[in-house]
Amino acid sequence: MANPWIAAAAALFVWWFSTGAILWVVQRSDRRGGHQASVLWGLPVLAAGVAVLGWSTREPGLFGVYAAFLAALAVWGWIELAFLSGVVTGPNRVPCPPDTPEWERFLRAWGTVAHHEVLLLLSVVLIGVASQGAANPFGFYTFALLYGARISAKLNLFFGVPKINTGFLPLPLFHLPSHFRIARMNWLFPLSVTGLTFAVACWLERLWTADTPGAVVGFALLAALTALATLEHWLMVLPLPDEKLWRWAMPPAPKPQAKTRLSEDAHGL
Repeated sequence: MANPWIAAAAALFVWWFSTGAILWVVQRSDRRGGHQASVLWGLPVLAAGVAVLGWSTREPGLFGVYAAFLAALAVWGWIELAFLSGVVTGPNRVPCPPDTPEWERFLRAWGTVAHHEVLLLLSVVLIGVASQGAANPFGFYTFALLYGARISAKLNLFFGVPKINTGFLPLPLFHLPSHFRIARMNWLFPLSVTGLTFAVACWLERLWTADTPGAVVGFALLAALTALATLEHWLMVLPLPDEKLWRWAMPPAPKPQAKTRLSEDAHGL
């Protein structure tokens, strides 16, 4: 388990399987109802993630690093489940009208994810404070990396990318694609992929100079996860069938068309 290649392969598998598991849960809830119930059933995962994160800060060994990585993913996964289930989203739950001015489209887009973003930011801050001076900071590094990559991805979807896969979006988020934009390229995308690629190089440099097995594994996990985040960005512009990676998590039949909800039209302010 101290081999960095094994750690990278573990990060790849956990990324693929956990993403598919969350998609399976929300798609199943789409067919049978009970999105709120699925979020409640996931609370033990959140509680375990928080507890293990706190414990792992004092354990710099191999087990502690792997535990911190998985615990950060558990906390992140529950928050994503709450978002995809429509439980923690934002005050705006209606589609964006066509030809909306850019500044208003940004406010409306923020309104669709405001509560989710605030929860993520609070989680980053709390985990960061708990990890101050910790012997094992890799749980915080993992969560902060996921947060930064997700912010970058959302902004790129807002400014416009050539390929947007909305097939996995559940019914509670039927209004979300109206806030995206299809475009050949935007100014942020080159900065995003350059920054992520540089981050991969930094993690690899730290891995090369690491002097403990725990540090080697920790930086290998971060390098692999950052490389996957970079790949996810490139999949916004490359015509590759990435949806086939999680076809097993999708329902066997097309899901019904969502009806427009009579919800209050609200900005995020």
